Amino acid sequence: MTWTFDIAIAGAGHAGAQLAISLRQGGFDGTIGLISAEHEAPYDRPSLTKDYLTGAALAADIRLRPDGFWAERNITRVPGTRITDLDPAAHRLFTADGRRIGYGRLAWATGGTARRLTCPGSDLSGIHTIRSLADADRLRADLSGRPRVVVVGAGYVGLEAAAALVGQGHRVTVVEAADRVLARVSGRNIAAAIEARHRDAGVEIRTGVGVEALTGDAAGRVAGVVLSDGDCLPADLVIVGIGLVPEVSALAAAGATTGAEAAGGVAVDGLCRTGLPDVWALGDCAAHVNRFAGGRRVRLECVQNAVDQARVVAGAMLGGDQPYDAVPRFWSSQYDIKLQTIGIAPGHDTEILRGRPESGSFSAVYLRDGRVVAIDCVNAPLDFAQGRGLIQAQADALAPILDPAALADPARPLKTLQTGTVAVPA
Repeated sequence: MTWTFDIAIAGAGHAGAQLAISLRQGGFDGTIGLISAEHEAPYDRPSLTKDYLTGAALAADIRLRPDGFWAERNITRVPGTRITDLDPAAHRLFTADGRRIGYGRLAWATGGTARRLTCPGSDLSGIHTIRSLADADRLRADLSGRPRVVVVGAGYVGLEAAAALVGQGHRVTVVEAADRVLARVSGRNIAAAIEARHRDAGVEIRTGVGVEALTGDAAGRVAGVVLSDGDCLPADLVIVGIGLVPEVSALAAAGATTGAEAAGGVAVDGLCRTGLPDVWALGDCAAHVNRFAGGRRVRLECVQNAVDQARVVAGAMLGGDQPYDAVPRFWSSQYDIKLQTIGIAPGHDTEILRGRPESGSFSAVYLRDGRVVAIDCVNAPLDFAQGRGLIQAQADALAPILDPAALADPARPLKTLQTGTVAVPA
């Protein structure tokens, strides 16, 4: 079967699904093709390391929309179809199984693939990533009777998986090459609190060590993880959570700006347009200039960014010109901890603790050059709700420099600091 769509959407994750929905909500009545390498209907990917991994949620529970939703809105799903090439001049896509798909306009929302280990032994069986529903299904099927789990990587994916599995009785060790957990996204106070909670739950955490090799048994299954300090951890199963490789090779071959200058993804402008005619990119793979990151070009791997960019692209395709300018938001759930983040913490030069970690509810406020750039909130929903406005205000170069003592006082609602009435005295 061959198709031609007025708008083709490559990728059916949060970004692609939201774009299709937003186009219909905006009154677009042309043909829409939602093309996905996966066979499943669009689903909530963050649930894979939480309720779905533990079995508390079924596949039907994590679908973004109920059965029949897409057909009712005349959105054509094209599942199990991987795009390998595109011809931007001819407005044509080529698939791995030899088909061609024509388009009037194209939105590239493919996200990426889980980064894998490349050390000796990385081809053994029993080594898992958690990027897709199929990945999670394979992992769940492989866990039975295998109590010793080593998780490589202490980011959101690794720590969420560790929390889920230790709660099911597995003996979990987390290995992280950086000197602390969440080193790429949060500060030291948050890292210390999260690490302490994991240790209290029985998770062993090894920081400052990398993985040198994986050892296997006679059947070719992983049996151990050799660390850079010489230790070898026994392992019945290994989970790798070391980041994402953006899926942009087809765009690169077609002439789009990709690679290092695009934060590993594909460069887009404020309306999420690539340099290719009638081609937009959004979600995990799209690298945009972000004023909340100090004007750097960044990729944001989170649901909120995917949804926000989808709405921008839909607006642009419908003739609007409202650029992407959302305050970044992230979240993670581990045990009884709900970690919510506003803004972009990496690159900060000052960290202010707001509240007491031992209370179970506190925040960490991050500043760069005296201005608030991000806030991590642990079980502190009010700080999270009010932090957005504060960070928006602080992004203005004319905004006042705030008094650190006021920021550190949990009794001072963050919304009262937006006006600058508690600025540092001259």
